[in-house]
Amino acid sequence: MSPTLDQMRESQRALEQPLFSGLPGDIEVSFEFFPPKNDKMAETLWQSIETLAPLGPRFVSVTYGAGGTTRERTHQQVVRINQETGIPAAAHLTCVEATRDEVDAIARHYWESGVRHIVALRGDAPDGKSAYTPHPGGYENAADLIAGLNAIAPFEISVAAYPETHPDSPDAQADLDNLKRKFDAGATRAITQFFFDPECFFRFRDQAAAAGIHGEIVPGIMPVMSFASVQRMSGLCGTAIPDWMEGLFDGLDERPAARQLVSATIAAEMCRRLYAGGVRQFHFYTLNRAELSYAICHMLGLRPKDN
Repeated sequence: MSPTLDQMRESQRALEQPLFSGLPGDIEVSFEFFPPKNDKMAETLWQSIETLAPLGPRFVSVTYGAGGTTRERTHQQVVRINQETGIPAAAHLTCVEATRDEVDAIARHYWESGVRHIVALRGDAPDGKSAYTPHPGGYENAADLIAGLNAIAPFEISVAAYPETHPDSPDAQADLDNLKRKFDAGATRAITQFFFDPECFFRFRDQAAAAGIHGEIVPGIMPVMSFASVQRMSGLCGTAIPDWMEGLFDGLDERPAARQLVSATIAAEMCRRLYAGGVRQFHFYTLNRAELSYAICHMLGLRPKDN
């Protein structure tokens, strides 16, 4: 029986050069962590930092809980990373549940501690509240916060971008207008919310350029640690999950090692497609685990800087 046209095309793909062969390792990466809640989690965090540090990240960032719930722990970790690793560390800072004076004091404290990079975010509504509202006397939004930070010191400032539109935005154009306001206020770069379709990022990048946004837009990559967790997070931030992903993770809840292999394969292939589209900077949401992000970077040709 003669092969069909589809079978012949699939055979050709299978015989072509391996997807990750020959990559020169010319990418730049950054990693996001969250502040640990206890000593055991702190040990895991620092093991992850030590694992990823040899890859020479541009920076690492540490998240910040709504309403300042992790304020002190965020500050401790950012300062420690700066002092002990030599990696530039960025502190997340939000407008939620704080006055301008309180936020400004935090920013000055960071500058005095040697922190030169802030991830400036509006922030989400605190637990128990259905929608974000500015704090009386506080910064209204991220663009307002960026202007305030620039009035304090010449921070490097990263901001958030949403390829699939922020859930609070009325439409995609309003969301792009908001991103442009953040760049106009002095943002250095935008890091996107995680997504699972490279074409989604490329469309967003083109739309941003058409809207007059010419700053750096870095794709945020979320390797899947738990499919159920990704489903929950995607529902909160408006990220679409392709139908095929559920099938690939089906049956792996009790097989974490197999799940990691599947997750690394999916994320690395997406990054490879982004690379083919000209992307050279990647930001990884590590969830304080190094293995998946390290494997993906390795497949993209990145090697430890001390080799």
